[in-house]
Formats: sequence, C-alpha cells, structure tokens
Amino acid sequence: MNCGWQTGPLGLFLEGETGRIRVPTPSFLIEHPKGRVLFDSGLHREVKTDPKGRLGAISSIFEIEAAPGDNVASRLASVDVDAGAIDLLVLSHLHYDHCGGCHQIPNATLVVQRREWEAGQDAESAAANYYDPRNYDLGHALRLVDGEHDLFGDGALVCLPTYGHTPGHQSLRIRGEGGDVVLTADCCYLRRTLEEMHLPAVAHDRDAMLRSLAGLRALQQGGVRLVFGHDPEQWRTLPQAPAPL
Repeated sequence: MNCGWQTGPLGLFLEGETGRIRVPTPSFLIEHPKGRVLFDSGLHREVKTDPKGRLGAISSIFEIEAAPGDNVASRLASVDVDAGAIDLLVLSHLHYDHCGGCHQIPNATLVVQRREWEAGQDAESAAANYYDPRNYDLGHALRLVDGEHDLFGDGALVCLPTYGHTPGHQSLRIRGEGGDVVLTADCCYLRRTLEEMHLPAVAHDRDAMLRSLAGLRALQQGGVRLVFGHDPEQWRTLPQAPAPL
C-alpha cells in the first residue's frame, strides 16, 4: 500500500549521487491465522497540509505528494480492512514516513526493537535521529523486542534486526507458500543499495548498516526475495491495494 510519494535528493539515498528521485512510501498488510499485521504505517495526514509543522527542516528537502486517500487507513479500507482491526503494527523504525500513520491504527500493539524505542524516548537521541514522538508515542500497547523475534511462534513472520540506518532498525521476514520474502524497509532503500553496497549519505552506524546489508545479500543468494524500502522501479512491479475512491 502506497501512502504517498516523496521527492528528494538522490544523494541522500546513494551518497555522492546527484539529481533527485521520487519514491513511494510503503506500508504492508499481512494476513495471518492468528491476526492481522501491518508493517509500517506511512505518512501522517498533516505532512501534506502542514509540512513544516510536521517535518521541520526536512520539509525543505522533500516534496510530499499525498492525495486524500494516500494514508494507511484509506488504503486498508480499499481492501475491506478496518484500520481498527489491525492486531500488530510492526515498525521498522521511528522515522516520519514509517510511523506517521500510527494514529490511524488505534488498537494495534506496536512491535519495535527495544533499542529503537529507547532512542525515541531520549530527547537528545530523538533529535539526532530526526524522530518526532507525536508520530509514535500515542499510548499504544507495546511489544519491545531484542533482536530476532517470531511474531506468532510459528516461523511465518519474523522480525530481523537490521541495525545501522537507525539504532534499532528491523526488517520483516515472511514465510509464504511461494517462498520467503523480506521487507527490508530503510536498511536497503533501493536495489542499487544492495548491488553496489552503496550507503546513503546519513546513517546512524555505517558499519552496522553494511553488516545488515551483507546479511540481506546472503538471504537473497539463498533464494529469499527482497522488497526494498523505497525503490520506485521495483514498486511498479508489485501487487498493490487499489487507490481509494
């Protein structure tokens, strides 16, 4: 589900590159026999109407395109799923375009790496990592996890620690009938990120991010399909929820 488009400097995604790139802002719905799971929640609705108020200095870097239906609740409604019926909301990390829709998923338990949540609770760390507690600290029930975590205990959905982009970034491994898929989120922005081991301009821990990318590459070589965090070319090839009416 695409929750809006962002256009910004390509050099932020691939250090040293010039020009600009327009990227999707994904959220993913996974149906499991024991509950509905959402991976990331996209942008806050006010990012379009009040970009400076919601994004601060970042608003001068990124151009946001968000139609009225480009939010996670509307996208869920387009596939006949009530946003209030989501059981678990797995947050890859606490950046504005991954947890901005938390307010629309009121009944879910947030699944976050403990080190990520703690970074988001410390004012100095939150500022350094461009976190805004208004996006995520809304009173949801919490499941704070440390490292790899099996959501339902059956191996179907497993959180993978992919630290580096932020202190506690995580990806999600999905085991389905057609094979395993990993939703990388911002551990791996683009296909080129992995193919070239080409880091973005800004990372919390560059060495950790390189180790995480190496882990993703090993999974890919073992037959796991990777869905990159913001790759516009790959996005066009993926099945998507219909645009809300």
